[in-house]
This record gives sequence, structure tokens and C-alpha cells, in this order.
Amino acid sequence: MQTLRQQIIRLLQEKALDTLALSQALAVREKEIHDHLPHIAKSVAGRGGRLAMQPAHCEGCGFKFKERRRLSPPSRCPRCKSNRILGPWYRVTGL
Repeated sequence: MQTLRQQIIRLLQEKALDTLALSQALAVREKEIHDHLPHIAKSVAGRGGRLAMQPAHCEGCGFKFKERRRLSPPSRCPRCKSNRILGPWYRVTGL
């Protein structure tokens, strides 16, 4: 039996997913996924891998959150103030 973090890492090795897709695949709350991501980034880095993040973008105006370093998704767009944000998507590479 794998821990929740091990299950998240396994899923992220297969393909890039956002926190909503991860929470649905593992039947846990989305907030719980957000809590585990910093720990997963550290443990993957310790084994020579990397938690890559494809930036979120606004569905309304297309603004990309390229400069954002936090792992949690943004709540709204700074340009158009819309809350229709897609992503970010995470993937584990290098393991």
C-alpha cells in the first residue's frame, strides 16, 4: 500500500495533472493535494528528480502566470480580474 504522497508522485510521473485532476483520481480534497506539493517537491529533489510546473493561465483573457513561484493556483487574474483560472499543471521528471 502506497502513501498518498507516493500515489501523487506516481500519477505525476505518468502525465502532467492539475490539483483538481489529482484530487479526483485519489478521492481526496483539493486542499490536501496543495498541502502535499511542497513536501513532494523536496522529496523528489532529494532523489535527483524535479517537480515541474506548467504555469496557470486565465481562460478569460489568456494571461499566463509565468512569474508565479507558489505551488498553489492563483485565485484570480491580475489583468481582467476573472476567476476562471486553468492550471497550473504539475509533472515529476528525472526519477
